Amino acid sequence: MNASPSAPPPNRAPSKESPPVRQPPRLLDQLRHTLRVKHYAYKTEKSYVAWVRDYVVYHGKRHPREMGGPEIQQYLTHLAVQRRVAASTQNQALCAIVFLYRHVLGIDLGDFRGFAFAKKPKRLPVVLTVDEVEQIVSQLHGTKRLMVELLYGTGMRLTEVLRLRVKDLDFNRQLITVRDAKGNKDRGALLPESLIEELKAHIAKARTLHQQDLAAGYGTVHLPYALEQKYPNAHREFGWQYVFPSGKLSTDPLSGRIQRHHVYDNFLQKVIRQAVRNAGIDKPVRAHTFRHSFATHLLEAGNDIRTIQDLLGHKSVDTTMIYTHVIRKGHLGVTSPTDTMHRRQANRLAEPPQPAVLSAPPSCALPSPVAAAPQPPQSPSAGKNPSDPNHPPRVARARHWLRRAALALFALVASGDWRP
Repeated sequence: MNASPSAPPPNRAPSKESPPVRQPPRLLDQLRHTLRVKHYAYKTEKSYVAWVRDYVVYHGKRHPREMGGPEIQQYLTHLAVQRRVAASTQNQALCAIVFLYRHVLGIDLGDFRGFAFAKKPKRLPVVLTVDEVEQIVSQLHGTKRLMVELLYGTGMRLTEVLRLRVKDLDFNRQLITVRDAKGNKDRGALLPESLIEELKAHIAKARTLHQQDLAAGYGTVHLPYALEQKYPNAHREFGWQYVFPSGKLSTDPLSGRIQRHHVYDNFLQKVIRQAVRNAGIDKPVRAHTFRHSFATHLLEAGNDIRTIQDLLGHKSVDTTMIYTHVIRKGHLGVTSPTDTMHRRQANRLAEPPQPAVLSAPPSCALPSPVAAAPQPPQSPSAGKNPSDPNHPPRVARARHWLRRAALALFALVASGDWRP
């Protein structure tokens, strides 16, 4: 009897191949997956992965499940004492470790009050004057100048300017819509009227570049979240393209697709540093310095601090109040005593010198050819009569009471009780 075609040969045992064992994902891959599920920014993802890797390597590549609070405290103390990192850097490392234990490993570590934190100092922002901003901008040309003028004229952050898309510019309303800003919030920003024509010319060049990319088989752009599934052709539309596209194509680290990203942030930072050096300004100027200058100059011009808060996107007005400490005259309008002293010295030097009167010795005195005018006879009792207005005690008393009345009036006005 012939064997069935589907049956195994009679002299061969049936194969018992076991299915391949799937290896569990690595710890850092689990961390990346969880961060992307929770829609964390890509820069935050890179920072968290780097801090978790450094934490594991510091403890001899032990698995975090084998460690707990004492190891975390030891690592944070090492950052604060040995490596002397800034307080914000130490807080970022702690946030990365807490995210790993709480959201990836499912372990709640409880309270962190016993850890050694570096004290975060209160720093005043670096602010440029209007003349200094003009000197820096005069060193730039073309797209570089346009980007810096947008930083100063809108108060946007560096990443907000770089991620600006064509569809977010409203020239008719002179409005810029800032998408997914700090805290995943949208807000409106000023669109300077003086930059509208230049922006339109720049966008025309970006449209030509996009058409060339489409003809070459590219022309796509990264879309946030799942918009690409919802709008399949949106990543090829010009409205979604970046206002400041990069000069070359690159590979998207999330999708692996070759497309055109926006200008790299380090590029503009280097441009600003070079312009500051060329302008001869010694302040530590960065891209964020123009945001501080924007808020300070608006405050000096008399704009309401609540309006400035909305333009900057601050959650609390207390954050915006920091700019009251760096305005030109200070928030109390106080003048330094040194300035008063120097002003008095300058006033004395500006006064014309009095001509010296030379008198001849009595023996050499010559008779004047012009007869002196006769002077009226002085009364021997002038100024000695108490009823005389020129009596010295009466004049002194009048000056004393006038001075006291002036001081009382000034105190009444200063207390706010004055009712004219």
